Amino acid sequence: MKMRYVVVFIVVGAASMAYASEKADDFVDLFNGRNLEGWVNVNCAPETWTVRDEMIVCTGIPTGVLRTERMYENYILELEYKHMKERGNAGLFLHSWDITALGQPFTRSIECQVMDGNGGDVFAIHGAQMTPDKPHPKGWNMRSLPVEFRQNPAGEWNHYRIVSRDGSVALALNGKVVTRGYHCAPRKGYICLESEGSEVYFRNIRIQERSGGGAPADVTAQKDRGFRSLYNGLDFRGWRWDAGHEGHWRAHNWILEYDGKSEAEDKNLWTEDEYENFTLIVDWRMTRKPEIDHVPIVLPDGSYLTDEQGEPITAAVRDAGDSGIYLRGSSKSQINIWQWPCGSGEIWGYRLDPDMPPEVRRGATPILNADNRVGEWNRFEITLIGDVITVVLNGKTVIREARLPGIPPKGPIALQHHGDPIQFANLYIKELD
Repeated sequence: MKMRYVVVFIVVGAASMAYASEKADDFVDLFNGRNLEGWVNVNCAPETWTVRDEMIVCTGIPTGVLRTERMYENYILELEYKHMKERGNAGLFLHSWDITALGQPFTRSIECQVMDGNGGDVFAIHGAQMTPDKPHPKGWNMRSLPVEFRQNPAGEWNHYRIVSRDGSVALALNGKVVTRGYHCAPRKGYICLESEGSEVYFRNIRIQERSGGGAPADVTAQKDRGFRSLYNGLDFRGWRWDAGHEGHWRAHNWILEYDGKSEAEDKNLWTEDEYENFTLIVDWRMTRKPEIDHVPIVLPDGSYLTDEQGEPITAAVRDAGDSGIYLRGSSKSQINIWQWPCGSGEIWGYRLDPDMPPEVRRGATPILNADNRVGEWNRFEITLIGDVITVVLNGKTVIREARLPGIPPKGPIALQHHGDPIQFANLYIKELD
């Protein structure tokens, strides 16, 4: 009994003597062994995460995450995992945000690596922060390597025990603390299991919440906002499919890719469902090699800058193509994607309509250019309620409460064909009252 107590004390380390005296019945199951009650499939296909023989079975395809419904801060978390092939990859995320980060299939969080042959790394990803317990040999300032490799090989079970306390993390692998991190931000959030390319099993997932905490908003992850994914990473379920789209609109893992060459009569890709009031999130990036083009200068009122003779003045841009998002089944209500100096987010059909009042054309014109560099990922957050729209691009409001007179009350959403290659990802929608 004395030897057993010493081992437990070493595992807990600096976490305090209180943790050494915990009883097994203080833990509650995060996984009931029968179904995924209490978990949210953030951005994967339904078949990516299933339950069999009291295990969560992950196919590894597409890349993405399954998260808890609840947020957690101070706790002890235990689970077992088993890879089914050598060099298999997966992960366990702590303090996670509700949906995936810009241009990524993963959430902002603290990741505990679940990789065959290399388990035990702990590091901050996609905007999170962490101080490792020792400098990384390659200078990675937010990644902590295990002091010892204790992982069992593929086909055998491994045990993780994580102590999360006031922004610090201690990870024990198969009975010994091997990795630590401090000053985690966020330090409160969701717990996620990661799908990353290979089959992996999880079981015996349980948690013991601890007292204390009270993380302020600055170090608390984004709470569930009610978004659901429109794209499953495997195929086009939920989208209207035409044979002419084959080979052009492609489900390329977590990225929805288009080469600009659909042979369908309607080359745009439309949702099957129709939507009325909603907030839509869409990540996008242009993939064509940019070429220098000269394009008009759009003024704040939606008109073009001209010279003394009334001819449009142009500016040189690195043009990589054009696309957009159609709302409520209407090409007129297009949220534009391009490289013009005024920036993406304008509502093309309303800005150029001479029959619209000046205030409508002005409202349909971007307030500022918020695009990232050509070839980098961008994120739209589009909110449409009635005939009033707000467009946020990369965290900056580019269209603020603009009116769209005559927009249909309801309709599908489309990713626009404009003859240019483009990638989309992280398509989420939240329907509003």
